[in-house]
Amino acid sequence: MSQLDERLAELGLSVPETSKPLAAYLPAMVSGTLVYTAGQLPMVDGALPATGKVGAEVDAADAHEYAKTCVLNGLAAAKGAIGSLDRITRVVKVVGFVASDPSFTGQPGVINGASELLVEIFGEMGKHARSAVGVAVLPLDAPVEVEFVFEFA
Repeated sequence: MSQLDERLAELGLSVPETSKPLAAYLPAMVSGTLVYTAGQLPMVDGALPATGKVGAEVDAADAHEYAKTCVLNGLAAAKGAIGSLDRITRVVKVVGFVASDPSFTGQPGVINGASELLVEIFGEMGKHARSAVGVAVLPLDAPVEVEFVFEFA
């Protein structure tokens, strides 16, 4: 078991199998010492836990938790590209998209779910630059989508 897998187990978490792409793209791409993930939906066992807009059909607290699921799916994609998550040396960037009701303005709080979990997992190496963007709709009517850039050695 890798060190990162042990850390995840301490947190009661595990990295799932990499989700199959929904279209013509790769789950992650390596360029130099960076691995870029595709946008990760909060899929669990091949299904979304909820659909709809945050602030309408989906509660912001639930969306915050879905952003955490996106982290685990992003780690799975990165692992598929670089072989071992122990190779990650830094979380560089997080870009989060929140399917939002027009009156909802709490996108940063939703994406904090991802940011906070990355720091819990990686410590100082988990601190990153970030964007949290409200959008009208996401693939499959998902409430949240998150993409990641990890540095590795």
